[in-house]
Order: sequence, then structure tokens, then C-alpha cells
Amino acid sequence: MLNAKQIIVIVLVIVLMGVLLARPIKGLVTEDKVGASANTESSSAFNLKSVSDISKQSINPSIAQEISSLEEQLTKATGDEKLALLEQLAQKWDDVAKSAPQGFIYMEMANITPKLEYWLKSGDAFRMAYANLQDTAMAAELNRLAIQSYEKATQLDGNSLEAKTGLGAAMVTGSGNPMAGIALLREVVEKDPKNIQANKTLGLFSLQSRQFDKAIERFNTVVELQPDAESYFYLATGYENIGLKNEAIAAFQKSKALASDPTLSQFIDRRVEELSK
Repeated sequence: MLNAKQIIVIVLVIVLMGVLLARPIKGLVTEDKVGASANTESSSAFNLKSVSDISKQSINPSIAQEISSLEEQLTKATGDEKLALLEQLAQKWDDVAKSAPQGFIYMEMANITPKLEYWLKSGDAFRMAYANLQDTAMAAELNRLAIQSYEKATQLDGNSLEAKTGLGAAMVTGSGNPMAGIALLREVVEKDPKNIQANKTLGLFSLQSRQFDKAIERFNTVVELQPDAESYFYLATGYENIGLKNEAIAAFQKSKALASDPTLSQFIDRRVEELSK
């Protein structure tokens, strides 16, 4: 059975594909630059408290109360006790699949005790959060914070492929210089050709830039290592766009089988029906 995070990802796949192929890279860069500029003044509005308050509005009230209680204890805690409470708080948000507050929590933990693990978790949480947001101002700020967190991670360990992968992916979506992010991701796959996240991000970039052969190569690597509904969906999209209907149908069907989600299944059924004509 799918958990909350998987359901969110699956539904977003359908929405994302509606705009992914229609947006040129040049337009993406221009929008990112504007967003970054406009966000400079508003970034202070987004912090752990404000994001926590927003996130509590969409979760079970009793869980929200438990989180508020932990937050109150945090105001009086120091040292190891504070780190332990922050860890509990991060887990509470993880349980309800709310990534934005987790990003701020791990960032605070990293500022208290600089560790590669904390900066990586901070960056990962921010990345997951901004991918699921319609609020463009908040998304731009969380993207900036993800880049900042991964940069801190690379400062602690310049050889960390996980940090370089995260940084590259965040730069592709929000730095105004996506090619610098692509260069980082290519560096990762040169050292680790089977790196799933780097291949997946490069595959998405290839779809968006309409380099469908490259996208197919990337997603074939991903599904060999870690088959999932999302990657098979993107693989099918690559095949469809170069006219390989049978391969597209097969990949769509594998996506449907792995997802077991009615929304995605219905969408795939329509695509398969059209490709079968």
C-alpha cells in the first residue's frame, strides 16, 4: 500500500508532465531569476514558525497539538536536550509527510552541531517541499535554502556524491544557471554511473529540453536499479515522444502496475488507448 509521500509524488507526476515539455529551458532560467530577485525581500517571512503554522492547518488537530507542545519545550531547551527535541519534531513532521518544517529543523540542528548528515537532510527536505508547492514565493525561498544547505554539506565533505547530487538538482531548478547544476550531476554519474538521483534529475532535464533519447537512457538506468511508477512514467513519455509506441505502452503499463493508484491508472489507461490506435 502506498504511503502519503508516494501518493503525492504519483499525483504530481501527472500534473508535472502537463507543463514539463511545454517549458523551454530559457524560460525557466528567466523565471527563476525573476523569482530570486522578487524573493529577496520576502525570504524573512519564511522560517520554522511561519512554515510550521501553515503546515499545521492541513494535519490532524491532535498531531498539530503534539507538535506545538514540542515547539514550546524547544523554547526552554539547550544543548543535547534541544537536539533531541528537534529530532522528535522532525520525526513528527515526517509522519505527516510535511517536508518544509523538517528542512528548517535540520538546518537548526546543523547550525548547533555542524554535521554532513544534518545539512543533507535539510537540503533533501527543502527539495521535497518546494517540488510540492504552488506558492511560488515560498517555493523559490525553499529552493534557495536547499542550495544553501547542500553548499554547506559540500564544504564539510567535498567528495560527497550525495551532496553534489542534491546541489546539482537544486541548482537546475532554481539557481538561474541550470547548466552549472547539470555539470555537477554529470560529474556525479562519471564517478558513479548507477547513481539513481543524479540519473533521474538528468533524465528530467533531458525531457524538458526535448532530448528524448538521453532521457530514455537515463530512466532505463533508473528502472534497472530501482523500479518505481514515476520513473517508468517518464520513460514511457520519452518513448512516446520519439514514436516508439509499443515501448511506451509497456513502460506505461509497468508504471500502472507499480503505482496501484486510481488517478494515475486512469490517466495511463487513456494514454495506452490513444497509443494503441
